[in-house]
Amino acid sequence: MDIDVYTKDGTTDIHNKPANRKKTGTWKACPFILGNEFCERLAYYGMSTNLVNYLESRLNQGNATAANNVSNWSGTCYATPLLGAFLADAYLGRYWTIASFSIIYVFGMTLLTLSAAVPGLKPSCDSGVCNPSSSQSAVFFVALYLIALGTGGIKPCVSSFGADQFDDAHEVEKTKKNSYFNWFYFSINVGALIASSLLVWIQMNVGWGLGFGIPAIAMAIAVVSFFSGSRLYRFQKPGGSPLTRICQVLVASFRKSGVKVPSDKSLLHETADGDSAIKGSRKLDHSEGLSFFDKAAVDTETDHVKGSVNQWRLCTVTQVEELKAIIRLLPIWATGIVFSAVYSQMSTMFVLQGNTMDPHLGRLEIPSASLSIFDTISVLIWVPIYDYLIVPLARKFTGHKNGFTQLQRMGIGLAISIFAMLAAGILEVIRLNMVRRNNYYDLKHLPMTILWQIPQYFLIGCAEVFTFIGQLEFFYDEAPDAMRSLCSALSLTTISLGNYLSSLLVTIVTHISTRNGELGWIPDNLNRGHIDYFYWVLAVLSAVNFVVYLFISRWYTYKKVI
Repeated sequence: MDIDVYTKDGTTDIHNKPANRKKTGTWKACPFILGNEFCERLAYYGMSTNLVNYLESRLNQGNATAANNVSNWSGTCYATPLLGAFLADAYLGRYWTIASFSIIYVFGMTLLTLSAAVPGLKPSCDSGVCNPSSSQSAVFFVALYLIALGTGGIKPCVSSFGADQFDDAHEVEKTKKNSYFNWFYFSINVGALIASSLLVWIQMNVGWGLGFGIPAIAMAIAVVSFFSGSRLYRFQKPGGSPLTRICQVLVASFRKSGVKVPSDKSLLHETADGDSAIKGSRKLDHSEGLSFFDKAAVDTETDHVKGSVNQWRLCTVTQVEELKAIIRLLPIWATGIVFSAVYSQMSTMFVLQGNTMDPHLGRLEIPSASLSIFDTISVLIWVPIYDYLIVPLARKFTGHKNGFTQLQRMGIGLAISIFAMLAAGILEVIRLNMVRRNNYYDLKHLPMTILWQIPQYFLIGCAEVFTFIGQLEFFYDEAPDAMRSLCSALSLTTISLGNYLSSLLVTIVTHISTRNGELGWIPDNLNRGHIDYFYWVLAVLSAVNFVVYLFISRWYTYKKVI
């Protein structure tokens, strides 16, 4: 058979046969994946963008409690991908992981809708004051965390599954993959745009039942879209448990701690033929550094039992390089946590800050949560600008085919995030000065338009295009082939930990600032608080984080495929 007709990265078609390059993958398959992502993100943002207001108005929670509940739930949504990624890489593959967890997601969205719409399940309200029972709150949070579990199988797999449609061993397809990540993130934000505008308006002006029901329907459409493209997809075979392989390298290395690594690295253990011992993975070339783990690939007499290799004593170079790749990714990964804490303010502090400002634009009343539409608009503006203007321009100066390296791209986003916090803090200083000058302490809405929040949202959107999209591509490209879902999940956990960091910071500053009977930085009446101090804390953390990132990225070693 003509081998050029088929992909060279080991992918198969739906019938488990080698994937035909002309009949499967590339942009033929991507519309179904992007359609799935658009609908799933519409569903997610349609219920999460305004969640802090639902908790306050329907579950009768205060500012700090509601903000922490949203942060903790959001954090969980970005922690469960570790489970989904493990199942995808080890056993199910990305396709079946997405499919099965999508069903859980639909159940969660349906239960959430019922908890907000069905008498007996939804809290009873009188004159705008709601009194939820413990069982009603429990049903709501069960639905919320079912969604968190469902999204855990989709988030780490769908971006990687889309990238799987482009053969890394084919230069033309590999180039197209670079644009795929930009447009993947573009589709996310189109969904978010509709959610933060139309759906938030429906929730605040029509009702929460319909406001949650539409996202539930969108999630059902997402499932249909995904299955519709099945015959066009390319599938990477699951390579077995990545955690087991990592543990084998660690055990073998410590068992051979006294063994000397040969100076000729070609003597290290590797499979003799062209295929890797790890299913669905290409061989990785030996890299310098972290040489202690090379001991796991040193062949000794005791490594063989009755002619077969004891994998807990002898590992291949590719297996050792998998562990090295993960270790090298971790410092870069850690620097994304503070950035994600800044990003999480859009669904918490920015919304609470907006609640105190004038929401009227003529006769139209703008819900504060809808201001996140300007983050989305920013992304939708910057993605094509980046793809069609910035990359060609940067290419002339850097000589790099993508304009910037992935590490440079992420660093630019980290720098921009500092200015987003400064913009939010300056606005809050101006707002509080107005309160003091005019004794507006108990005024519900200051005569100051909510549109003054636009710059901080717009800056975060710009930072996203550089950092989050850079992360998606970086963690996919630098991940070993059989660990791509796991590494995508790893990048998502920065968002999880960023939310938890934000929640921790709120708890700490609330504890410290409320001593001696003080109202604190984040009281229920923000006119008597100081969330500008909270923004300054995040700005300083972001600046320190950026400096640390510069040092870490300078010494990063990229992986090499044989």
